[in-house]
Amino acid sequence: MSKPDPDAVRATFESVAHRYDLANHFLSGGIDFYWRRQLLKMASEGPCHQILDLATGSGDVVFALREGLPNQTEITGVDFCEPMLLEARNKRKKRGLDEKMNRFLLGDCLSLDFPDESFDLITISFGLRNLADREKGLKEMNRVLKSNGRLIVLEFSQPYFWFRPLYYFYLKLILPWMARIVTGDRDAYLYLGSSISAFPDRFGLVAEFENAGFERILFSALSFSIVALHLGYKKKDS
Repeated sequence: MSKPDPDAVRATFESVAHRYDLANHFLSGGIDFYWRRQLLKMASEGPCHQILDLATGSGDVVFALREGLPNQTEITGVDFCEPMLLEARNKRKKRGLDEKMNRFLLGDCLSLDFPDESFDLITISFGLRNLADREKGLKEMNRVLKSNGRLIVLEFSQPYFWFRPLYYFYLKLILPWMARIVTGDRDAYLYLGSSISAFPDRFGLVAEFENAGFERILFSALSFSIVALHLGYKKKDS
């Protein structure tokens, strides 16, 4: 699979934005809630004063962090798809959350509009796979992290070998058909399957973290390694 085309990826998310949350919960069997709880648990184990959530989409990670972290934590969600951000802002309004402490901004992960060393923590969930240039994106994340700041990536991975035949049967044949019923867009979830197949496994992503300047990298495989959580630290100032 060639590198993701940003315009095509944006169009994909625009087409499913109105039913994105429903599709996530339905097609994952609700296990996406568990995955986000694991991310929150990892996030809460270190400084969380200023947080940046990239590829924030409809804001589910931002809202999970808000529920589990201190009220004074400032959380900024960034996405390049305006219809997805509209969903996030509507959810923020329904929850009665402060706009200044829970911001949703239009932006590009490959060229972030923030000064160097702005955030204690960056999270990105199911978005790294969609970047046209992962190396550039990871280095940009490193740039806006404070010294010893953390990057947490929640992303699809390569399942354990014994589980792969069943998983890829579901991913490539069953899931697009179900997605068409839920969202009306089968092609969006055909892309999902091909992008997951082309994504590195847990150890390959560790190497990409290291190449971008992160250290003390840990990972945790979840749900038979369907997804993985990776944690990396920006190197301390010398």
